[in-house]
Amino acid sequence: MPATVIVGLQWGDEGKGKTTDFLAEQVSTVVRYQGGDNAGHTIVIRDDTFKLHLVPSGVLYAHITPVIGPGVVVNPATLIRELDGLVARGIDVSKVRLSHAAHLILPYHPAIDRAREARLAGAKVGTTQRGIGPAYEDRAARLGLRVEDLLDPVSAATRLARVLPEKRALLAALGDSNPGESVDEAAIAALIASWGERLRPHVADATDLVQRALDAGEHILLEGAQGTLLDLDHGSYPFVTSSNPIAGGATTGGGVAPLQVDEVMGVMKAYATRVGSGPFATELTDAIGERIATAGNEVGTTTGRRRRVGWNDAVPLRYAVRLNGVSSIMLNKLDILSGLPEVLLCVAYEIDGKRVERWPASGAELSRATPIYERFEGWSEPISGARRMNDLPAAAQRYVAALEEAAGAPIVLLSVGPERSQTIERALRRRRAGGR
Repeated sequence: MPATVIVGLQWGDEGKGKTTDFLAEQVSTVVRYQGGDNAGHTIVIRDDTFKLHLVPSGVLYAHITPVIGPGVVVNPATLIRELDGLVARGIDVSKVRLSHAAHLILPYHPAIDRAREARLAGAKVGTTQRGIGPAYEDRAARLGLRVEDLLDPVSAATRLARVLPEKRALLAALGDSNPGESVDEAAIAALIASWGERLRPHVADATDLVQRALDAGEHILLEGAQGTLLDLDHGSYPFVTSSNPIAGGATTGGGVAPLQVDEVMGVMKAYATRVGSGPFATELTDAIGERIATAGNEVGTTTGRRRRVGWNDAVPLRYAVRLNGVSSIMLNKLDILSGLPEVLLCVAYEIDGKRVERWPASGAELSRATPIYERFEGWSEPISGARRMNDLPAAAQRYVAALEEAAGAPIVLLSVGPERSQTIERALRRRRAGGR
């Protein structure tokens, strides 16, 4: 059976954790395909809330094999804490598998991240400072250590001895005159040895595991982190992440072939949010924005930073749906908009006096964009108890229909609250973006 990709259609934080958890009941394997512990996926099951950073969201199902794919950069200390935390809450993590080819985040990577952000001062990119970018840099430069090196401390020591002088020089050039244990060879070697012993039972050839599952006719989910508009190549550069969250990244980072992907489910919120720096045409800095942010608990799962909030924007939404070949959409947090007198949807921009309906090619152009809005009547009724479309107020239904039309792909799942049960299922109409 082919694979399904779960991809964010905005700037991340769209609710991919709930989406993956909701769909995981019907699959055998869930694979994280990119990013690192800069991700934060929140899952609510009745009175329990689980916040995951590296372990795939499917871990809460006993039948699922959760796989951290080769495209992920892994901080072993974070992963071990996360595994231990799940065990402490009664969750079986014995089936979690970690790709031997995934690259490691080592102590000097966050140190470099922090030093760069400090040096940039007012021009910060707004990274999580978890070392994600520096780890991906090392991967591309072929300087990185991989999970497989955790199992061979002698080889790891040789590689460390080769790379550490460069890291010390870089940190010094960035103004960090006292990097401490972040570049201490003996300290890092000791960490690698301890991490290897702890994680050894989880290390596997993840690509082979995934391919065997597909060969056996099993259904797998490929779970992305961040969102399309943060994609390294296709997002609002330079205010992007260091990997490819788009559906294309699932094939390289998850170990599947393009033709093995049958379904791409895009995930979006009923409004837009963004963390960190970068242009945000529909951002709300008024009382309405504050109300949405408070009601939606818009605080980063990983960083604790308050998310910027704005109206939904059809311009990047259309772009994201086409770029990912989205065949269906899950819309999250529709309930947060209840009680507003009206709801706005950006349908185009005005840039330099001209109406523009395409996603701008450059950040400079996007920064000059003024949103052109279509206004919709709001609804006063709470909707968290809705389980069918007909349970929603007419105004909410009209807004959903407008989003669906703007996206060019069917909204098949609607979340009206954080719990699994607070989800409206609509008939799946297989229709890929662009009429495929």
